[in-house]
Amino acid sequence: MKAILYSAFSLTTVLFLYSCSGKKNNTNTEGQKKNEAIDVSFLDSTINPADDFFSYVNKKWIDKNPIPASKSSWGMFVQLDENSVKVLRDIQEKASKEDGAKPGSNTQIIGDFYSSGMDSAGIDKAGIEPLKPLLQEIDNLNSSESIASYYAKITKNGGPVPIGFFVEQDLKNTSQYISYLFQNGLGLPDRDYYFRNDEKSKADREAYKAHVKKIFLLSGSDETTALKQASNVFEIESQLAKASMTLVEQRDPYATYNKMGIADLKKMAGNFNWDVYFKELGATKIDSLIVGMPAFVKTWNGMLKKVDGAKWKDYYKFQLINNFSTELSSDFDQAYFDFFDKQLGGIEVQEPRWKRVTELSDYLLRDALGQEYVKAAFDENSKKKALELVENLRNALSERITGLTWMGDSTKQKAQEKLGKIMVKIGYPDKWRSYDGIGIKKQHYVLNVMAATAYEFNRVLNKLGKPIDRTEWGMGPQTVNAYYNPLLNEIVFPAAILQPPFFDANADEAVNYGGIGMVIGHELTHGFDDQGRQFDSNGNLNNWWTKADEENFNKLAKRFVIQYNSYVPADSVHVNGELTLGENIADLGGMIITYTAFKKATANKKDEKIGGLSADQRFFINFAQIWRTHYRKDALIQRLYTDPHSPPSCRVIGVLSNFPEFYKTFNVTDKNKMYIPDSLKCTMW
Repeated sequence: MKAILYSAFSLTTVLFLYSCSGKKNNTNTEGQKKNEAIDVSFLDSTINPADDFFSYVNKKWIDKNPIPASKSSWGMFVQLDENSVKVLRDIQEKASKEDGAKPGSNTQIIGDFYSSGMDSAGIDKAGIEPLKPLLQEIDNLNSSESIASYYAKITKNGGPVPIGFFVEQDLKNTSQYISYLFQNGLGLPDRDYYFRNDEKSKADREAYKAHVKKIFLLSGSDETTALKQASNVFEIESQLAKASMTLVEQRDPYATYNKMGIADLKKMAGNFNWDVYFKELGATKIDSLIVGMPAFVKTWNGMLKKVDGAKWKDYYKFQLINNFSTELSSDFDQAYFDFFDKQLGGIEVQEPRWKRVTELSDYLLRDALGQEYVKAAFDENSKKKALELVENLRNALSERITGLTWMGDSTKQKAQEKLGKIMVKIGYPDKWRSYDGIGIKKQHYVLNVMAATAYEFNRVLNKLGKPIDRTEWGMGPQTVNAYYNPLLNEIVFPAAILQPPFFDANADEAVNYGGIGMVIGHELTHGFDDQGRQFDSNGNLNNWWTKADEENFNKLAKRFVIQYNSYVPADSVHVNGELTLGENIADLGGMIITYTAFKKATANKKDEKIGGLSADQRFFINFAQIWRTHYRKDALIQRLYTDPHSPPSCRVIGVLSNFPEFYKTFNVTDKNKMYIPDSLKCTMW
């Protein structure tokens, strides 16, 4: 199931971490405990750290740890995630074997979902049969009412149509929830995949057309019909893609904030029956909403009349089957893997079935599994120490804001107000989501997936008209990640990230500040990056900057774009400095903030060497370790086109090339590759 549930607004800024794992050290030697996150044998003495610090720290490890055949990348983050997934597997297998579980209990829900996903024989026997009612509904589409009803039904069940609908806080009035309409419905990862003319992109497009054709062949079409159907699908998707906003354009929250009444929506897109659509969604009380991409909506509205209805039916069928192909019989599942994982990502073999089922159950039943994960894997003592680090870094950022020379006093005052109001969530939620009435039972896997998706859709829809729930989390505690949400003005650190090398209560300050400190600083800075800075202390999209300070910010931001545009991690594909701007600002800001807090926390302590490394060396080495990863080339190229994060090597080199304290620690001079003249260095917070 590939369609995205819009239960968290797209501006929520997530730090995707690719980092290294460390096994728990049971030795009683304090020095070894303090140093367990750094294995000095992996430091490559043949590489000058002032030329390529990422390789100096990580190359030997990468060389000894090839990417598994079932992965698009391999690194310590993936290893940490693997540990989390194994805990979830144990929880699910235990639940699936529980006899007489109370109906509606987490045990029953988890167990029945997992069992249905693992029933490969039953899934293969059923083939495409579970989708037949929806496919018949597509064949029967013959009126604006039936089309609108189908859109609503598919939206609730998690399938893609050209219009995405979700509920979130109003960007300009975050004290209330509102509905959003966004562009959707493409089969390829992004609109630019339809138009790039390099050889790889051309090959991907041809492979995609073949994939679409294969889906129709597997569904029962003959060769000639399947070829025509595939052509129809690609024709429609290409038109939708041409009208779609680029990923860079979507970074402007003002450009995607177009509030209008329902009457105005009907005037703009009158070929669609909005009354039936909202009624079938269960959203009958909507009087206004935010249209993210009006130009896209207008194009789609015109296509409803201009494009032949038979072509639309082919498009709807493919989108439905393709979206749920991994929950169908093995032939559909394999077809999906062959294109999306193998062709686009370079992955050689599929993950075992239990992992793929676990990934989906983790997504759809997050809190049911999260409750059990916390019981099995979270050390409550970590929370107190992590909170102390957060406050130390908050104070460091406050000091930095006070000392900024490019920002005026009135803007500084509002920045301090926003910083002071940032809410911190660590570990796991204070209250868990209820799954009462979710409809998961002993039935076909895809039907359980649809039941869980529809339940989540309705949970989010029911927020309309209700007070803002500031206790809600956008991730489960079992997720090795962290994020900043500008609408709630909060930073969130799930339980699973509070482990080595990011965090260890027994490690010395250098290791923790270089690890989880960097993560905390990164997320704090997201409140003040090119997107986050546009939201005020209450989370509202509101320009609180003076004109002069805003101009100064934009001048400084241009340096980041120029620097990161120069990196070429794969073939001739550059980092997109505009797409990755927010993450690059947050990376450097996080480094400055955590180093400031680290030096303050250790000001009165002797610089004791551990493993032959000084405190500053350990700090920078662990920072480089948390990004330790490597990719298959195809997967890296895909990320360069679609990911707002720079590749890990660029994140390490990019940050440290701008950081004077790193220059001092590792003797960087103008003769070294990481050297950047002061006049060109990036700086911000």
